[in-house]
Amino acid sequence: AVSTVNSKLCSIHSFLTFLDRADCFVQLEKVQKALQIAKRDVQRAMDEQVELCEIPAPTFMEEKRAQSVLERMKAYGLTDVKMDEIGNVIGVRKGTVEGGPILVLGAHMDSVFSIDTDVTVKKDGIRYSAPGIGDNCSGLRAILQVLRGLEEANIQTKGDIWFVGTVGEEGNGDIRGAKFICNGDRHIDGYIAIDSFTAGVVVMGGVGCHRWRVGISGPGGHSFMDFGKIPSAIHAMCHAGHLIDQLTPPSEPYTTFNIGTIKGGTSVNTIAPYCEVDVDIRSISNDELIKLEAQIFQAFEEGVAEENKRWGITDSERMLKLTKTQIGDRPAGARPDDCPVIQTALCAQKLLGIELTQFCPSATDANAPISRNIPSACLGSGGLSEKFHSLDEYFVAQDIHQGPQLVLLAACALVGAEGQEPLLPIIK
Repeated sequence: AVSTVNSKLCSIHSFLTFLDRADCFVQLEKVQKALQIAKRDVQRAMDEQVELCEIPAPTFMEEKRAQSVLERMKAYGLTDVKMDEIGNVIGVRKGTVEGGPILVLGAHMDSVFSIDTDVTVKKDGIRYSAPGIGDNCSGLRAILQVLRGLEEANIQTKGDIWFVGTVGEEGNGDIRGAKFICNGDRHIDGYIAIDSFTAGVVVMGGVGCHRWRVGISGPGGHSFMDFGKIPSAIHAMCHAGHLIDQLTPPSEPYTTFNIGTIKGGTSVNTIAPYCEVDVDIRSISNDELIKLEAQIFQAFEEGVAEENKRWGITDSERMLKLTKTQIGDRPAGARPDDCPVIQTALCAQKLLGIELTQFCPSATDANAPISRNIPSACLGSGGLSEKFHSLDEYFVAQDIHQGPQLVLLAACALVGAEGQEPLLPIIK
């Protein structure tokens, strides 16, 4: 199945070349030991996932969980660990070769839930239930297991591996942690994001996402005394929403829109002086993203114009006005067929006997390095996450060793290990 997928998505020659070289790594005695450690430590790793989940970490409020991740990295052998200016945790495991390739292994630390959400984990067999238990405490569990495996097996890599817990991946965090890591201030040759997917998923591209807070404002007035004299911000927004709902974005490339929140007005008997909505626009194509964005903006303009026109409002002091504030910008993009990170991940799956179940774009921390032309992908943490982003979220601890095994093998192959040359080229 993997070969069939690769014949369609990647050049066979490139895949076989990577597969031949990656096979050298899976046969290394120390790598085999680390792979067995991941299988041996399943319960320990799952206990750690639970412990991290029970530390609340809403977007922009990740400090306590970040501190726990930092302390764990130190306890597992890293001496060069710090928290950067915006709250990312970065632990560096140095390679043996100065100037070797630098690979980031990153998992986001934030959740979508408020600080007062009950995150106590309830266990029923191998099913663990709690908000955030999968997304993305499973990713944090995976990178920490990779670190423990490398350390206990004493694997010497040629290049550096950075273990990173990122802030602000969710919602209005706008992948700010990953963006900061990839802002050009640091030299990075490759990036693997780890998120709450099964180990059979390889995310090879980034779904672009533009988010806007759109406001309509006017003078407001009394619902009876000022009727017909003052336009309503809410009525204008409703008209705009109706126009937006009639838009038909393309299904290929897949492109979507959503008005996620709406608020405004002051009372039932007041002509609303203000109304605002948050809009989410997504596509795997930057061109389609920008095209749909323009259509949505036009709908808001028409909504305002229609409400002003309905009541014959020409006085600038009484007219409704539109404001647009961007609150999110995740760039779209995809890596080429011969991307070394993607090819190595696919080869590692095949060598570990993991079936490739999805080869697709998504909206993850990997959007940041992809947009910077850094070889990158997002891989699954292992296990099964269900109903994520809901209070009914749960995680099935089935084959959770596969995620760390996959990431560890891919990382060793990319940066080179135990005398074997790295598959990841150094970006000049």
